[in-house]
Amino acid sequence: MTELARDMRIVRLGEGVDRTGRIAEAALQRTLAALKEFDAVARELGADRTRFCATSAARDAENAAEFSAAVRSVIGVDPEVIPGAEEAELSFAGAVGSLGEQYPQPYLVVDIGGGSTEFIIGGDSVEAARSLDIGSVRLTERHFADDPPTAAQVAAATADVESAMDTLAEAGVDVTAARTVVGVAGTVTTIAAGALGLQAYDRDAIHHADLPVEQVRRTIANLIAMSSDERRALGYMHPGRADVIGAGAVILDVLLRRTRVGSVLVSEHDILDGIALSCATHSR
Repeated sequence: MTELARDMRIVRLGEGVDRTGRIAEAALQRTLAALKEFDAVARELGADRTRFCATSAARDAENAAEFSAAVRSVIGVDPEVIPGAEEAELSFAGAVGSLGEQYPQPYLVVDIGGGSTEFIIGGDSVEAARSLDIGSVRLTERHFADDPPTAAQVAAATADVESAMDTLAEAGVDVTAARTVVGVAGTVTTIAAGALGLQAYDRDAIHHADLPVEQVRRTIANLIAMSSDERRALGYMHPGRADVIGAGAVILDVLLRRTRVGSVLVSEHDILDGIALSCATHSR
């Protein structure tokens, strides 16, 4: 692929969905505003195919049909609320497509989102995958009532993650078998920026950084202990991520304690790249 434009908005579509079961009106409006901007860029660049994929929040929301209608009215495309299995396959394709042969297989791709986290293991293709309803926004809303969270709240979130990850084996996702752990999406890339000591977010420096597990876990511990304002003051921290990255960091920490690898490979290529690749078979 040739990348002409790449952008990201944190719109918090899943805000409150774990508690209410519905996409909030404010979250919907934030999403539609971002879509209008993205659609304008795509049209300006001459894109003739568009695919819109929605994941955890839209899967769980009882008003998903209203969400779909609103998206269609803005960009003229029917949104696809993709199941967890497809989400995992797209994340895997995006993450490992540019790795080459220098990293040993099997790969374990970990995609920490706001509402769910995908765990995908495979080599040249996906061998097993599971999507778990643990994500940075969902866990923050469930457990982190204080800012920074108390030790008891961190312990409760950790127990929640441990319980969810205990189900990975039944889906054939053996994290101990992985020889390369590939972390994708904003939680992992932001933690990587901290582990690298960056003063500002640098996508080129982060992409394919191979970081020692202990270095990553020290960064995780520091981020969890900070308040949202302290995190927001970090030069590499996206302000929209500052209040939820602690919960996302808990997910990564639990995973790393379960693997047998000595380092984490960080990729800026993720589900977005997988979706772009899939557009060959999806037309507008």
